[in-house]
Amino acid sequence: MRKLIESTFVTLDGVISSPEVWGPPYWDEEHSDYAAKLLFSSDALLLGRETYQGFAEAWGTRSGDPYTDRINSLPKYVASTTLKEAGDWNGTLIEGDVATAVAELKRQPGENILKFGTGRLDRTLIDNGLVDEFHFWTFPAVAGGGDRLFDGLDVTHLNLLATTRFTSGIVVLTYGPK
Repeated sequence: MRKLIESTFVTLDGVISSPEVWGPPYWDEEHSDYAAKLLFSSDALLLGRETYQGFAEAWGTRSGDPYTDRINSLPKYVASTTLKEAGDWNGTLIEGDVATAVAELKRQPGENILKFGTGRLDRTLIDNGLVDEFHFWTFPAVAGGGDRLFDGLDVTHLNLLATTRFTSGIVVLTYGPK
């Protein structure tokens, strides 16, 4: 069975929105190497609508390096209640029950399924026990405001699986279900 791995950036005060504002000072070679490890151990992406549209805009026009070429070439499964189609960026709109569709994707042969971003889709995934690993990239920054990690989610307990510390001060905390 494939693993569903979530990778998301978060500040010390729990903010997940606008990483393009608080993240760039920490994006270095260690950051890139870890991101590449996650991406190249996966053969599909699972994204919510906002992340899919933002990534398509940011990555869809780039090419020429292995990471960019990989992210552009992977199939993307998009969970949305508002989109009618996924567009041109190798997207497939998940139709019907998201939990059932994701469980079926996990049963298919292949490598990991990588999910970027944290939002409403996570409630469904967590409630149905579908996330195998969370990679929380904790940045040594305070945003002061914005969307918070898991806002509105009920108490959820996780097991710490690994800790990866970067020279820049980023700490990736890898958790799994308890």
